[in-house]
Amino acid sequence: MSETAAAPVPAAATAPSARFGFVKFVVRDLAAMRSFYERAFGLAVAQTIDLPDITELVMRRPGEETGFSLILYWNKDGREVALGSAHGPLGLYVRDIDAAFAHVVSQGAAAHREPRDTGAMRVAFVLDPEGRELELISMVKR
Repeated sequence: MSETAAAPVPAAATAPSARFGFVKFVVRDLAAMRSFYERAFGLAVAQTIDLPDITELVMRRPGEETGFSLILYWNKDGREVALGSAHGPLGLYVRDIDAAFAHVVSQGAAAHREPRDTGAMRVAFVLDPEGRELELISMVKR
């Protein structure tokens, strides 16, 4: 049994208002990854941030000025980019998972797990050209 006193419990606080904004992928080849996400998912560059040491491309669905974004981040110094294991896939909702899976693979993604039913959803997994896992999700209509 420990003799250390328990830390006092802080008073309940109201969480700040927050909403999801973006996911940022650090990429090896900015032009190739931009082209892949444009072709595979119809994203477009909404904003470019070009600084002396980095470039960021803020990508969204055409016509959406706000909301969730995919940011492609590129270090201009050519440093090595390695994928880690402390995250899961980026989830993307699609209407027709089989058609989306076939299209994304035809645009350069690697098939990782074929479409399958998982109760209320149909899911598939692909790897983008640099190896990031993407989960395609379609809700099953009953």
